[in-house]
Amino acid sequence: MNKPTATCYQLPVASISDLIHQPVGPLKPVFTLESDITAYTLLDCFDRPLRQSGRMLVQTDTTLELYGQADRASAVLPQGEAKSVTDLPAGPLKQALLDLSPLRRLLPFGSGQRQHALLTFTDDEEKTHCRVRLLFITANEEHATALAFTQAIKGYDTSLAAVHERLHELGGLAFSGPVLYDQLFPMQAVYVSKPEISIAHHASAFDAANQIIGTHLPIARANEDGIIADHDTEFLHDYRIQLRKIRSVLSLFRGVYEEAQTVHLKTRFAAIMAPTGPLRDLDVYLLEKQAYYDLLPQGLHAGLNALYGLMAEQRHAEHGKLSRYLRGPAYQQEMASLASCFEQTHSLKPGPGAQLPAHDYASGLIRKRYRKICKIAAGITSNTPDADVHALRIQCKKLRYLMEFFATVFPAEPFKKLLKSLKGLQENLGRFNDYSVQQIKLQEALLALPANRPQKLEVAQSVGALIAVLHTRQIKERAKIVKSFTRFNSPETQRIFGELFQKPKVQAP
Repeated sequence: MNKPTATCYQLPVASISDLIHQPVGPLKPVFTLESDITAYTLLDCFDRPLRQSGRMLVQTDTTLELYGQADRASAVLPQGEAKSVTDLPAGPLKQALLDLSPLRRLLPFGSGQRQHALLTFTDDEEKTHCRVRLLFITANEEHATALAFTQAIKGYDTSLAAVHERLHELGGLAFSGPVLYDQLFPMQAVYVSKPEISIAHHASAFDAANQIIGTHLPIARANEDGIIADHDTEFLHDYRIQLRKIRSVLSLFRGVYEEAQTVHLKTRFAAIMAPTGPLRDLDVYLLEKQAYYDLLPQGLHAGLNALYGLMAEQRHAEHGKLSRYLRGPAYQQEMASLASCFEQTHSLKPGPGAQLPAHDYASGLIRKRYRKICKIAAGITSNTPDADVHALRIQCKKLRYLMEFFATVFPAEPFKKLLKSLKGLQENLGRFNDYSVQQIKLQEALLALPANRPQKLEVAQSVGALIAVLHTRQIKERAKIVKSFTRFNSPETQRIFGELFQKPKVQAP
């Protein structure tokens, strides 16, 4: 008999009676309830990382409990609401959830009831050979399942194997998070911020553009409720990323749509995105709050307190403006109109490059963008203006979007190598840009302070010190950019680009 390796099983509810009443060979079962029937709420982040990793986090009135393949981790619920993983007390549960984004809020995705029990298997001398911890869990009063966590006792491997065999006989399956979710919450969709868009090899550039925009538009809209509810800052961040990708298609896919329509669509999407900028800028600075405090000595914290107090007031006002905009009929009608435009593409007017093969078209665009990046990056020195470094960052972002749009059209392994190298360069460029923009925004925030604002002098001292630190870091980051570009433009990278994106039969416009 092969010893099963799983330590957690999902059991049909109908089999529980046989498990707790029937002996396993000479071992008799002893069943003990360890808790009352308790209501729970299922928690996860909006992008469902727990579901996708096969874990389940449930909250009761007093505890948080995490279930996975091996065992469960739990913690007493902290005072107040556990909004994110950062709010949890130190311990096994928090450690098990460290892969979750600290920026994402834990949100309710379902509810039901649960109860814990312990099943021990003992011999005639009352010695315990094996323990099985049971979790009975229901959802919405319609769906139910049971989890069985086996616990070995040293010296009784044969007994443990026999219990595993019984669990198999009763229909037990090795724990599978996706299966568990499908059993308990079968109709829930999973939000995916980075969809894999399968563009057919025979598709035209026009079809590819429509497919890409048609995919990202509903993803953007899926974030609207979270922005309005202000659950966390990632809703607005993801919303803007989706719109930015759509605008990149319209800018980069030249000749795919009729020129006048391209200009018209770019104007419409730019108008939609414009109201989101002020709130996102404030979010970025508020997210950097602790980092700024860490950069300055305690004596300069009073100025930061005043500065962040003002930013919090501004954020509250900007969030109200954006929420009213997103709920407004004009916005709703515009988004519905654009969605219809890319669902029923007969209103879209093809341009001169519309019927080019998507593969060849993509190759041409990517090769052209890569050459442009190499040309700009080769001239980066310690004296290069920040604007030129910023231009390099924008070109890298456009190249990455292009490559991600057409990822399924090219061989996976070499494609991933190029993306990894590009991401490394982007990280350095992103930090450099952040340091540059933060200095400008801090100066603007200082100038925007009313003359009669209390503590204005303390704010000025804190802002001045911060700008000095950020400027020093920006200089160091510029040197790192040169090194990253050297890796990105290595002979190996050039070879892969040349082989992967060969000169198309028909040049992209």
